Amino acid sequence: MKKMTEKEKQIRSNVGLLTSELEALVKFFHQGLDYDMMVYEFWNAKDILGHITFWHESFARNISDLGNGIPPNPVKGKLSEVNKLSVATTKSATINELIERLRIAQKVIEEFIFLDSITAIPYKKGSRDYSREEHLEIVSNHIRKHLDDMKKAYATTKK
Repeated sequence: MKKMTEKEKQIRSNVGLLTSELEALVKFFHQGLDYDMMVYEFWNAKDILGHITFWHESFARNISDLGNGIPPNPVKGKLSEVNKLSVATTKSATINELIERLRIAQKVIEEFIFLDSITAIPYKKGSRDYSREEHLEIVSNHIRKHLDDMKKAYATTKK
């Protein structure tokens, strides 16, 4: 059996972290709360799930394209505009549909993340590309931040 390199160990560790963050997110959305409650000025909890799903699918699409030898076509536009789009394009999906889409995207990411031929993954047009390790860390941190914000918002509504 081939010995794992430090890079492979780091990627495996980061995939584990991302998987944990996704599991915590799914668990949050299986509590039967009112997910229409506003968490940010313009977004409720379901909007945040749609936003995370949109970006996770973008990550999956870009890494899949790279893994299949297709030039990736990352999202373009100002981050604020893309974030509005992330909510607008997922608004009509149910929470269960969004969770299923997240799981599918995660499977795609896991299918391609260990390919050594992928050295840099685009995030957004006009933004720098990220290494596999960095991209996993950024996505995990992004999910964690939103999940923490949602937990705080819901904690303040309890008596």
